[in-house]
Amino acid sequence: MTASQIILFVIFGGVFTLLLWGRYRYDLVAFGALMVGVLAGVVEGKDAFSGFGHPATLVVALVLIVSAGLVNSGAVGLITRIFLDSSRGLGAHIAIIGTVGAILSAFMNNVAALALLMPVDLQTARKAKRMAGLSLMPLSFATILGGMVTMIGTPPNIIIATIREDNLGEAFKMFDFAPVGLVAALTGLLFMSTVGWRLIPRAEGASPSEKLMEAASYVAELTVPSTSKLIGQKPSDLVEQAEKADVAIVGVIRDGRRLYGNARNRNLASGDMLVLEAGPEAIDEFRTTFKLDFADKKREDNLKAAGEGISLAEVVVTETSRIVGKDAVAIGLNWRQNTILMGISRNGKQIKSQVRRTEIYPGDILLLLTPSETQDQVIDWLGCLPLVERGLTVTQNEKTWLAIGIFAAAVVAASMGLVYLPVALGVVVALFTLTRIVPLSDVYTHVEWPVVVLLGSMIPLGVALEKSGGTELIAESLIGLTSGMPAWAILTALMVVTMTLSDVLNNTATTIVAAPVGIKMAESLDVNADPFLMAVAVAASCAFLTPIGHKNNTLILGPGGYKFGDYWRTGLPLEVLIVVVSIPAILVFWPL
Repeated sequence: MTASQIILFVIFGGVFTLLLWGRYRYDLVAFGALMVGVLAGVVEGKDAFSGFGHPATLVVALVLIVSAGLVNSGAVGLITRIFLDSSRGLGAHIAIIGTVGAILSAFMNNVAALALLMPVDLQTARKAKRMAGLSLMPLSFATILGGMVTMIGTPPNIIIATIREDNLGEAFKMFDFAPVGLVAALTGLLFMSTVGWRLIPRAEGASPSEKLMEAASYVAELTVPSTSKLIGQKPSDLVEQAEKADVAIVGVIRDGRRLYGNARNRNLASGDMLVLEAGPEAIDEFRTTFKLDFADKKREDNLKAAGEGISLAEVVVTETSRIVGKDAVAIGLNWRQNTILMGISRNGKQIKSQVRRTEIYPGDILLLLTPSETQDQVIDWLGCLPLVERGLTVTQNEKTWLAIGIFAAAVVAASMGLVYLPVALGVVVALFTLTRIVPLSDVYTHVEWPVVVLLGSMIPLGVALEKSGGTELIAESLIGLTSGMPAWAILTALMVVTMTLSDVLNNTATTIVAAPVGIKMAESLDVNADPFLMAVAVAASCAFLTPIGHKNNTLILGPGGYKFGDYWRTGLPLEVLIVVVSIPAILVFWPL
């Protein structure tokens, strides 16, 4: 080995050791390793930051912003409302929510897909009175599997595509991953919905989901607009759909007065306000489903026209808050702060008057609709304490099909080779910003900067390892170990090694090292490199043995009540199954 190879192997060994240790954050470890590489002379100074402008890094950042836009516009919520039903059995529920998660993660970041569906799964588990852990792990695995189907579904596919372009002159296209990815994803979904969930250990005691979902239940009001299909219907007709959204319809207000008696059986009219009791996400889902307006439609329109967008905030009223002893109208919350009081939570006590005319007490929790850019100032002006940020958003259901159309056009253009994928995604981000689907003030908050730093730091190190002949050395060692074996056995060995690394390391770092090794193995065997790249793509994504192999597995650790050792019970047979079905699929669709 040359001196450069020794230094680079030591650096990569140090990176892997520190990532396994977990004491320091992965982006700091990667950036520190890059600086060591530059100072040691194995990475040229002029190339030190080339990874931050690399197409793979840009695509990962842009996909996260696009994902936020699809959520904000209600495009994703539309899909979940159509397909999910809490009355199904566990196996059927896993099959359907897993399929929805897999489809979403194929076209948006798989972490964002899980973050969107996890509250839905937790609510379903609570209604069915079962442990959320029985369905959360299958959902996490499904979103990981679905990401393998397209180029933008998961970072390893993006990296594989760009490495192929750098080494072979042409990148993989958007759906080149689909044939093998679909075989793996469908097999995994079938396994998880029939056998896999039965292998998950049953946790004892109360469901962690119950603690997680103990959010404030608000009394809120939504208005029936003049164009609504609900006009002429009775509130009692909406009970079944309201229950699906976890909403209770508790009354009707007409002409500013609460209707009593048999109000649930009176025909709704334009301008009526439905009085609801629910959590903030459920209120927004119900509003979007029935295309209802906020209680103060005029103020809502002013909010949308005045700034960069509107946001939901939950605040706790203290004894010194400005609003104590008064109501929203009395303190001029609307005209002074351009803010709507959407709901009030009062420890289960009944609220009989209109929300905006209800006297506020210390300890009340208020749900506020505020201009995005002045939310902090509004909370300070009220003198209230914000609850822990829960990522509440106001669904812009009037922009659902606009967002879907923009994104679909970009995917088609990129798939047909008309526009370079990073450019297509960049155009989507620009249009989402111009149409305020993603407020300008929120664009950068949706980028997961630690992942960007990790990618930007590891790519120059991976290039340096390849230039020094390090990847060729690794490839020759693997070929030596598999000497005399048939091609399928060599591919299997590459998959197993890559999958094992991905289970304990970040899948991005694993891909950067393993993809060039796959290319070198193909060159040494004088065969097509694409099967080897596909093997790395599948293996790097399939990290099912531990909660640290993929962010989705980490995300469900607490809510699912899992222990570190719970994952391998389901993950090990799933990984074996993925290898078994992927190798034949690779050899069929990407022959040597």
